[in-house]
Amino acid sequence: MVLTWACRPVARNIHTSAVARMARRSPTASSTATPSTHTAAMQQLANYDIEKDVDDDTTMAGHLLFQQQRHALYYMRLIEHEMPKLVAYRKPFIPPSVSMPLVVRSISYGGEQHPVDVKRTIVVPLAQLPLKDTAAIHKFKLLAGPRWTPDPPPNSGVDRNESNSEHGYFKIACEDFPKAAMNLKWASDTLDKLLTEANDTRDTFADVPLDSRHLTAKARKARKGEHVYARRGVRPTIKDFPKEWLPLSDADNTFADSSSSSV
Repeated sequence: MVLTWACRPVARNIHTSAVARMARRSPTASSTATPSTHTAAMQQLANYDIEKDVDDDTTMAGHLLFQQQRHALYYMRLIEHEMPKLVAYRKPFIPPSVSMPLVVRSISYGGEQHPVDVKRTIVVPLAQLPLKDTAAIHKFKLLAGPRWTPDPPPNSGVDRNESNSEHGYFKIACEDFPKAAMNLKWASDTLDKLLTEANDTRDTFADVPLDSRHLTAKARKARKGEHVYARRGVRPTIKDFPKEWLPLSDADNTFADSSSSSV
């Protein structure tokens, strides 16, 4: 059987070049393109001035340095233009009065998420608490247990030389709840319950001695010499050295010899 020209299958050319595919898609442009046009385009491309790489760019470390400088410049602009606007929110400092003796301490990691961010600590001197008398103060110390110390706790914001420290300090902290306000509320409510029980005169626990074993254990654990000879926080200084133990100077020896010779 002889196939005519109309019945023969047409073999399509397979091109892998993108230029060939584009030429196949636009037969009009390919048919109109002439060798002279192609030569002119190549000549124009050859005359195009391509800049040479002269290696004038910095290294990767230099770009990182520029990025750090831009980051610092961004915050310097904020300080220059935005910080003066905070003057509108300025408030005068008012020292806490006797009715606000509580010192509330919190911990922050500068915006970083941490489980201890919700922790709240309350420190207060017993002399500023509304306790009725000496019996109530003694009962409060018994109820507080190891949370009472004669000296202010470390990092509590209270100086050792401040006034109202004759009865010691009370410290309580909480981090059991997911919100900081909830932890502060629990610590404040617990302090109120202790005050109510301490002011209850039905049983003053006057015959119960104060337990100070937690102070001895803390001093022994610190290994700073406070546990030696039951110093209890009072370290001897040069002022405690007996003066009669000091050796006599040369002038004192001369005066003693002259006194004895005259006698």
